[in-house]
Formats: sequence, C-alpha cells, structure tokens
Amino acid sequence: MAEVNETPKPAEKSASEAGAEQPEGVQEAQAAEEISKDARTWAMFCHLVGLAGIVIPVVGNIVGPLVIWQIKKDEYPFVDEQGKEAVNFQISMSIYGAISAILIFACVGAFLLPAVYIVDVIFLLIATVKANNGQHYRYPLCIRFIK
Repeated sequence: MAEVNETPKPAEKSASEAGAEQPEGVQEAQAAEEISKDARTWAMFCHLVGLAGIVIPVVGNIVGPLVIWQIKKDEYPFVDEQGKEAVNFQISMSIYGAISAILIFACVGAFLLPAVYIVDVIFLLIATVKANNGQHYRYPLCIRFIK
C-alpha cells in the first residue's frame, strides 16, 4: 500500500480573529447589534427631540432631551451617554444663539443666528442617524456641562 503524507490543516480562526480582519462597516454593524434596539431608539429620540425648540422656543430644545434622558438613563447606558451629549449640545447651541442674537446690534449676528440654527439641525440629524445605528456620537463645538 502506498503511504499518503497529509499535511496538517491550519486551525480554524476564532471569532475574535475573524472579526479583526473584517471591513470597518461589518465591525460597526456587529457593535450596533450589541446595543439593544430599544436603547438605540430612545437614544435617537434624545437627539431628535432637540427639534422641539422650533415648537417651544428658547427652552424646548433643552427640555425635550433632558426629559427623555432622565427617564431612560438608568435603564440603558447607551441612552445615558447619548442623552448627556444631546442635552450638552442643545445648551451649547442655546448659548451660541443668545450670543448671536446680542451680536445683531453689531451687524454680525444677522449672519450668525441663521448659521447657528443650520449647524444645530445638521449635527442633530447626524447624531440621530448615528444613535439609531448604535454608534457612539460626540458633537463638535459642544461645551460639556454634564459629564
């Protein structure tokens, strides 16, 4: 009989090694699966309710995220983190808006006030989408009052 020399097959890769070689989008999708759908939904609402400032000027944009964050922060750690971000950002935008309103007398505020509003809405929508995908998002231009 003829002898057959078989070379040993390489060991199967573990799940952690396989994850290290996956594209970035796949890793983000797996990270999003770790955060429950309810947590992602409530975090999304924390950011999205910042638009309440349109309905209730001056305080609606702060009170909305604050209420949702206070109700759900103990139940979901992701909502706790994103709720703080949403509240801090809306407080920062309110301060920037007030400064822009004062600068209207210097003729600069007439350009700054709409710019602050546009920046607020754009970053708010980006944060909403990121939270819904389960990604941790930190706003730029944000003063961190609540840590």
